[in-house]
Amino acid sequence: MSSKNDLQDWNVENEGFWNSTGKKIADTNLWISIPCLLAGFAVWLYWSIITVQMLNLGYPIPKSDLFTLGAIAGLSGATLRIPSTFFIRPCGGRNVIFFTTALLIIPALGVGFALQNPNTPLWVFQVLALLSGFGGGNFSSSMSNISFFYPKKVQGMSLGLNAGLGNFGVTTMQIVIPLVMTMGVFGGAGRELLKPSGSLIGKIPAGDISYIQNAGFIWVPFLIVLVIAAFFKMNNIRAEHVSPNADSTTGAIGKMTWLLFIGLVCAVFGLFLLLKVGITKWVVLPIVIASTVFAMKLLSPGEIKKSLNHQYKIFNYKHNWIMTIIYTMTFGSFIGYAASFPLSIKVIFGFKHLLVDGVMTHNVVNENGPSALAYAWLGPFIGALIRPVGGKISDKVGGAMVTGICAAVMILSAFGVAYYMKAAYASATPEEFFMPFFILFLILFAATGIGNGSTFRTIAMVFDKEIAGPVLGWTAAVAAYGAFLIPKVFGEQIKATTPENALYGFAVFYAFCFVLNWWYYLGPKRDYDNP
Repeated sequence: MSSKNDLQDWNVENEGFWNSTGKKIADTNLWISIPCLLAGFAVWLYWSIITVQMLNLGYPIPKSDLFTLGAIAGLSGATLRIPSTFFIRPCGGRNVIFFTTALLIIPALGVGFALQNPNTPLWVFQVLALLSGFGGGNFSSSMSNISFFYPKKVQGMSLGLNAGLGNFGVTTMQIVIPLVMTMGVFGGAGRELLKPSGSLIGKIPAGDISYIQNAGFIWVPFLIVLVIAAFFKMNNIRAEHVSPNADSTTGAIGKMTWLLFIGLVCAVFGLFLLLKVGITKWVVLPIVIASTVFAMKLLSPGEIKKSLNHQYKIFNYKHNWIMTIIYTMTFGSFIGYAASFPLSIKVIFGFKHLLVDGVMTHNVVNENGPSALAYAWLGPFIGALIRPVGGKISDKVGGAMVTGICAAVMILSAFGVAYYMKAAYASATPEEFFMPFFILFLILFAATGIGNGSTFRTIAMVFDKEIAGPVLGWTAAVAAYGAFLIPKVFGEQIKATTPENALYGFAVFYAFCFVLNWWYYLGPKRDYDNP
């Protein structure tokens, strides 16, 4: 069923069509897509700030369980990216962005109400963390959608803008939430801080009042406006290579709801294996990914199954798997560090690490420690801001070359961060090591952002138009598990009193990606010449 939002003919590689018609339509869709994606990142990752403030307010939840909330959201969001990867062809871009943005209202409202009561059971927060994964899933469908609107010559820049400015949801959230928690914007009772908090202006002393519920409520009015804009102003592309059989809005919602339900069930199954059965995360993640892919194919109605079979061709391409690994180095690191950075600062630098009777303790509050909420936003800010720059540079000098340089910088930065992290976690005055730790982490964030832009360019050049969209979605889906793995690894290593080991492990992975990128795209036996 067609509507005025449907585009029947779409050929942006035709210069005349692009200049006369395509560019204006593409830009309209891009500039609505970006804030929708920004809101998705904000709702997905607000646990990185909420959990810090729950600790400051004395919510009766152990530190290790607070890390788990972020990990649950990370696993859910990454898993939901798998069905989202394949939404555009059967459902249409406008239908997808409208509905997936509307879904964010559910966890945002839920978190606002749940935080009003400090005795809300842990399982309620766990369910809300699971549902906030809707925001993480949206990235794959958003990137796949935008890839169809622009010609190859500007793919690096357009995808970098969508992803980079969309990723500003992390920074926006880390700035907005500490601010609105100081004011009774939406009513409701505030709670007295038991430990110092913070905002962009620095520390907020213990004894002050925090309206932590605003961390959820603040996104609802913005989401309502974005849902309306997406519904009335965005487009479905019905050309053969995009969404030739896109359903009506109602039909598309039915398809997406079913596929998202499958993704949520698989995520819950993975969390059960991880949290209740005790199976290691390195076994659980492949199980979750494989079960989601096969369940979608097995349980989908005939029309969806036909579309999935068409798009599942990406699994036959070697370079789909190579780029999935390399993209995990860049985006997986960015999103994982963004999710764990605030709480890591709080735990490592916000407490004195004292040797008492031969045993190292980490429970005495460090009054001279930096405010996690005042500093943590800057890392994701730099990583997101510089991403379009990475795309633009890659359009000129080649994506693989830029990716290789970023990998080298990430290896060196990770070793540096590990060194200062180890020193701080063995010191009664950890604040002495904060600034070099912080600067090196900012360099690490910058490298992930530039590398994000360069990998988009490589994917756009290696794959043809029909395949590039699903490949972008798939690589983004797998890489998003960084939002689960990195907080989980940080939490485990902090509990083991060896947080530096997390960075050593990440550095080894970056070295592997450096070699992979060189072998296939830069070296003498390369398959493609610096795509």
